[in-house]
Amino acid sequence: MSLARIARTLGLSVTTVSRALAGYDDVAAGTRARVEAEAQRIDYRPNLTARRLRSGRAEAVGMILPVGPGQFDDPFFMRMLSAIGPALDAAGLDLLVTTARPGADEMRAYRRMVESRKVDGILLARTRCHDERIAYLIDQQFPFVAHGRSLEPRPFAFVDIDGEAACRAATERLFGFGHTSIALINALPMYMFARHREAGWRAALGTPGALREVEPSEETGFQAMQDLLAREAPTAVLCATDRIAVGALHALTHAGLRAGRDVSVIGYDDLPLATYTDPPLTTIAQPIERAARRLVEMLLARIDGANPATLQEVWPARLIARQSDGPPPAMKTENTTRETHHETTHCPAP
Repeated sequence: MSLARIARTLGLSVTTVSRALAGYDDVAAGTRARVEAEAQRIDYRPNLTARRLRSGRAEAVGMILPVGPGQFDDPFFMRMLSAIGPALDAAGLDLLVTTARPGADEMRAYRRMVESRKVDGILLARTRCHDERIAYLIDQQFPFVAHGRSLEPRPFAFVDIDGEAACRAATERLFGFGHTSIALINALPMYMFARHREAGWRAALGTPGALREVEPSEETGFQAMQDLLAREAPTAVLCATDRIAVGALHALTHAGLRAGRDVSVIGYDDLPLATYTDPPLTTIAQPIERAARRLVEMLLARIDGANPATLQEVWPARLIARQSDGPPPAMKTENTTRETHHETTHCPAP
């Protein structure tokens, strides 16, 4: 179906029909309504290639996930992509996704995406403290929005979650249960989110505590928890991600211990799997889907020329209490003894 057919049917020029469908404001509202109704009636589909040539835009957004080959399985990224895709589709944009190993491979992918102009903007995930990707995109004056902050001094658009406040509150929760030995299994210090989560843990802890730093995965969480049990024997462990926490739970089971009874465990992300661990995982929820939709809104604004300094948001997280944390074993024993003594002293004489 062509523009010419719509033009002939309505007695308009092809130029008028084209501008009406493109939303130009120099076309009268009544004319635009007639054109849109006829286009819908005949199920008109625009020539996307021609439209892109006219607008000078790719009408696509890029995202390069920082993972190695065969590792495209991080549930955090999958949840984010599942929300980004529909949001871009509603805006009439495609999503171009690829993966690259952090470092030289990753930067080649960014340069290829930017210099080829295959995309109009980029969504950037899992920011680093000193982020070469962010510096490059700012240097190129290329529209992008990051999920997370960085130590880059120049302004850029981002949505982030207040991980420092969340981990401080989680640590204080463990103190409230009576724990005094609270360890942290954190992500590697290159990640900005790890820096914030450690800062919150330290702010609540007040004194040095047992710290392990790993690439976030179930395997590394398992190994880190095994090492903590062998060397530090904490009564509570805060984990920087749910994937780390799942590994930590398995390490406790392997050692004949149970989370929430012998060692308290708190995760971060509230991934769907957190509901189905044994026991269900107490974790810090961040609104991944809502943040993804906001990232798309911000990127559209950046593509249209919005100042990145006006597009910077930090949102609160919230703790989801389940069964993997509670009072330390010594306090449980003390409470049980007290309750037993209380019941004995009130038993009636035979």
